Amino acid sequence: MAYDTGALDATLAAAAGDDPALMRELRAAFLDSAFRQFDLLKRARCDGNWTVAAMRLKGLAASFHAEQLLAAAEHALNSAPGEPMAIREIEAVLARFARSMRR
Repeated sequence: MAYDTGALDATLAAAAGDDPALMRELRAAFLDSAFRQFDLLKRARCDGNWTVAAMRLKGLAASFHAEQLLAAAEHALNSAPGEPMAIREIEAVLARFARSMRR
């Protein structure tokens, strides 16, 4: 399945303008933040920590118009802490995004 980064790329381009270095920096910062929150989500063992990490991922995704990550974070919010399917879904979205950055 192809990963559509159109809305995310448009959001980053609006912020970076014609500066490709800034665009790369914003992409890297977005991905770094998303992976940090994902790590917290994976390690969460209580409802509170799980919810906070999922909400942070959801907020990050909404801020940058990353629809697939937004949907995956919403799924995590509606799941029990440690839910393997929610974790795998977010992991797959982040892996596709990371691959798209290398192109």
